[in-house]
Formats: sequence, C-alpha cells, structure tokens
Amino acid sequence: MSDVRLSSPQGRWILFTTVLGSGMALLDSTVVNVALPRIGEDLGADLGALQWTVNAYLVTLAGLILLGGALGDRFGRRRVFVVGVLWFAAASLLCGIAPNAAMLNAARALQGAGGALLTPGSLALIQASFHPDDRGRAVGLWSGFGGIGAAVGPFLGGWLVDGPGWRWVFLINVPLALLCAPVAVRHVPESSGGRAEGHFDVLGAALGAVALALVTYALIGAGDGSPLVAVCAVAGLAAAVGFVLVEKRRPGPMLPLEIFSSRQFSAVNGVTLCVYAAFGGFFFLAALQLQVVVGWSALAAGTALLPTTALMLLLSARSGELADRIGPRLPLTVGPLLCAAGVLLMLRVGPDASYAADVLPALLVLGLGMVTLVAPLTASVLASVDVARAGLASGVNNAAARAAGLLAVAALPLLAGMGPEAYRQPHAAFDAAFDRAMLLCAGVLAIGAVLAAATVRRPAPGCRRPECRSHGSVAVPPLEADPRRGSGAL
Repeated sequence: MSDVRLSSPQGRWILFTTVLGSGMALLDSTVVNVALPRIGEDLGADLGALQWTVNAYLVTLAGLILLGGALGDRFGRRRVFVVGVLWFAAASLLCGIAPNAAMLNAARALQGAGGALLTPGSLALIQASFHPDDRGRAVGLWSGFGGIGAAVGPFLGGWLVDGPGWRWVFLINVPLALLCAPVAVRHVPESSGGRAEGHFDVLGAALGAVALALVTYALIGAGDGSPLVAVCAVAGLAAAVGFVLVEKRRPGPMLPLEIFSSRQFSAVNGVTLCVYAAFGGFFFLAALQLQVVVGWSALAAGTALLPTTALMLLLSARSGELADRIGPRLPLTVGPLLCAAGVLLMLRVGPDASYAADVLPALLVLGLGMVTLVAPLTASVLASVDVARAGLASGVNNAAARAAGLLAVAALPLLAGMGPEAYRQPHAAFDAAFDRAMLLCAGVLAIGAVLAAATVRRPAPGCRRPECRSHGSVAVPPLEADPRRGSGAL
C-alpha cells in the first residue's frame, strides 16, 4: 500500500492513466450503439448480428469481471491492469479490421475479456496507491472524469461513424492504450492483495460466461425455430445450474452465494436487474430508431442521447445526499417510475420527429429518473452487507447490471416482434416494433419500482457509503472498492 499524494506529479500520473484505461472501456460501451446501423450496412449484417456486436462484449465482461479483480489481487494490480489495457487494444484492432460480422463479434468477445481485467483494476490502483487522506478525492476525480468520457462517447461515436468510418470507433482505442500502458508501468506503483495462495475459480467463471452466452444465443435465434436454438437454451440453463452448484460447493468461490442471505442485498439486486435491463434495451433500440426511422445521421443520434449522461454527471452527487437524508426506498421507487415515463414519451418519436418537442423531453425525464435512482441503488448495495464485503457486493451488482443489459438486448427485439431484417424493412414496421419495445421497457421499470417499494428499507446507521459520488454511465452502476483491500471487484 502506497502513500502517494494526489498533488504530487506521480499522483497526477496515476490518476491520468487509471482514468484513461477505464475510460476506454466506458467509452466503448457508449459509442458502439450509435455505429450499429452503419456496421450492419457495411458488413451485410442482420439484426441478430448487430445484437451480438453488443452482447459478445457484455457476455465476457459480465462473466469475468469478478475474476479480473481476483487476478489483480494475486498477480499485482498494475500488472493485470496493463495486461488488460493491451489486451483491450489488441481486440479493438481486430474489431477495426474485421472483414465480416462473425469476425467482428468474436473480436468483441475478446475485447470484453480485456475490459474485465482493466475495469476493476483501474479503481483498485486508485485505492491502493493514494494516501488515505487523498483517496476519497482521487476516487471522486476518477469517477467524474470517467463520467465525462461516457458523456462524450455517443457524440464521439457519431462523429467517427459519419467521418472516418465506424471502424474508428474501435481503432481509436489503440493509440489510447499505447499511451496508457507505458505511463502505468513507469508511474503507477505495484500492489497486490496479499493472496499468493489458493485457487482461482476458473470453472465458476467459465460456467457463468457459457451460461450467459448460450442463453443469449437462444434468445437472439428463437425466431428461427432451429433445433440448435432449443439445444442451446437447455445447455445454457444447465450451465447456469452448474454455476450455482460449483459456487455453492467450492472452498474459494468467485461468487460466495451466502452473500444473498441478506434479503436487502437480494432485493436491491432484483431492482438492479429490472432497471438495467430496461436501460440496456432502451439505448440499444433508441440509437437505431433515431437513425432508421427518424432519419438522423449517426452524429445527430449520438448527440441527441447526451442529456441523460449530462444530468447524471451534474446531479448524481446531490441525489446521493438526498437519499442519505430520506433513505433509499422513495428514490428507488420514484426513480424507475420517472424512467418509465421517459421511455413512454419516446412513443412520440417517429418519422420527422422534432428533437425539441419529441426527443428531448423524453430524455430529460429519463435522465432525471436515472439521477434519482442510481446513487441510492449503490448505497443500498453497500449498506446491505458487511463492510468487509463491500467490494464484492459492488462487483456483483455491477456484473448483474451488465448481465441484465445483455439479456434485454437479446430478448427485447424478439418480444417486440423484430425479425432479422427489421432495421432494413419499411420504417413504419420498425417504428411499430420500437413502440412495443418501449412499452415492455416501461413495464419492467414499473416492476422494479414495485419491488423497491415492497422490499427496500433504510440502512443501519454508520454503514458503508459510496465513494463514487459523480457517475455518468447509463449502462451500469458505479463500481466501488473495499478500501482495506483495494480491489474493485472483490
């Protein structure tokens, strides 16, 4: 454990490289949706292939992020972070030169594995490197700058797609990584969690990722009626059961199931699944709707989505302070309902829609709902477990949100009646399916609100509070670390 001061040159370099590393992964999660129509046009990909462009990344990221934190504890957080950055860059290069959709999606899965190494490592390095008096401010700056990266993502993605081309959405990560990795090696001190013994739960991580992948495949291909889809569905469920059995019996599991003995923890994660499933489905389809039906460019569509992130950056800290005073139950009930109202307002967005009259009001209401619920959600997760398991609880919650998003991207087009050629069909057909999808998203958000109202309670005094007060990601809740161990996932 180091005592680097934030005001020192080394402190500034540490902050720079951790923000840059985590920012690559965060940026990637926001820019790709905007590029999907152009990717489909260029590679001749149907809607199912575009779903995999999003989900191949999320499958490996969600399945391996807890293992990524454990690897940093064992082999050194800086070492694993640098490996993750370089891995992410190499996979991004493969994405950028992919000749077809199959190669692109395979590279996206590799990219997610790199993200699972660098995402928890960036926060862990902040926690392990800085003097205790500066640690809170460093985490706040890391979180805030990361949020700015998330806000810039849709705009940057749209500009790249309309300018040099969609491949640069991925290729831009290469020079960033080549800057980040040497700075990390030179200026970031090495640290570990002192866990040189024991075994990694590789089997558990593999079963979790395989279960997500097979169930996702079954959902995306369910409209085909292929026997292979049914086989994958059964195999995916079997892998999920196997994952639970392995985690239950293994001496050092990746996911200790006893953490779910806390009813509050289980309830808040249930709310997380509902709200982030809706968010994942919404942002996947909204980027398509604005380009396919409304007829906007990628840049215009990406810029249009900025208000939600901007509101979260500006107001999430104040929302957390309010929830500290009144408790999380009301914000976690009202927030999803506001989000549902924002999603329903998107029903007005069709051909020749006006940004000021139709799109902006929906995104402002959605953004206010997200501001209301995200900070209390994280606080409730941390408060529902012992302080020693705060990092694990946050990692589980973060992974649950990613898994919910990927399952929504897989299932929502099927449930809304979107076929493989949906985004190439006449605009009226896609618009009607988009409206059905928004009704489903609003319904899932309403379920989340009811669940919160029925189960969430005020935490006990003196429990752990979030350090990441400013948050800008619309895809996942903030990742918190246990300051006594410095791990972002464990």
